[in-house]
Amino acid sequence: MSSTVNYETEILSEDDDNGTMPNNVATLAEAVVGHRIVSVERGVPIPGADSWRGTSGTALTLDSGKRVFLADSSDCCAYTELEAFLLHADRIDHVVTGVGTTGGFTHWHVFADMGDVLELTVGWSCGNPFYYGYGFDITVIEVAR
Repeated sequence: MSSTVNYETEILSEDDDNGTMPNNVATLAEAVVGHRIVSVERGVPIPGADSWRGTSGTALTLDSGKRVFLADSSDCCAYTELEAFLLHADRIDHVVTGVGTTGGFTHWHVFADMGDVLELTVGWSCGNPFYYGYGFDITVIEVAR
């Protein structure tokens, strides 16, 4: 069984996003493409995090041992929050080939050749446009082998 995965690049109005959301997607893709996702955990302490932006988040552990942390952000009326995730266990042996979004960056798709490996449901708002910070704080920790 083969599947072609293709998510069109979403473009939001300059009144809705200043490039933060596409940059977040690109940062996540840079960290996970070419790897398999071994596990996903919520509420994991983020090494070196400060209390201003949060000290815990969601950790994706990759086949290389690398850990990718997604920390929610909240700044007055602007925020980004991982509401839910769905890891497709039947596809975790497949190498991630890309990250796409649908629904105005509310559904993120981490995909491989056989379809989505991981789906993220994301709530977000730029608040009072671009006065406050939003977007995930993404931290990548390389594990020495």
